[in-house]
Amino acid sequence: MAAQNFKNHTKLVLGFHGILFVAILALLIGSIVNLMYTSQRNLYSASLLVLIAFVFLMMAWFVRSFPLKAQDRAIKAEENLRYYTMTGKLFPMELKMAQIIALRFASDEEFLPLVEQALKEDLSNKEIKRLIKNWRPDVYRV
Repeated sequence: MAAQNFKNHTKLVLGFHGILFVAILALLIGSIVNLMYTSQRNLYSASLLVLIAFVFLMMAWFVRSFPLKAQDRAIKAEENLRYYTMTGKLFPMELKMAQIIALRFASDEEFLPLVEQALKEDLSNKEIKRLIKNWRPDVYRV
């Protein structure tokens, strides 16, 4: 496996991010078209199909977002501990979650200067990641 860096650190799972999304979108569009052209006799079942497609879309969203929130909390705790071991202080409260998540990729040598720069210049997560020279990989996040 190639060393992780800014260009290759994102990970997409074809089955989830591609096929599942397209299938749910096709189901939603198809069920709406079916509802538009259905007879009065089939209106109830056509409406249920739209509802089912919408429920699947919402489930796919929450199945993705809930674990990411848990991962974000774990990353925040890990990086707070890392900062504490280096400085004896807790993370500055002004740091945003996106900044903390980006800072996890910084090597120990770059970490503290990047924290200060992120605070002073209100850097975005992409800006922080671009500034990292010695990338510390995170291969567990999907």
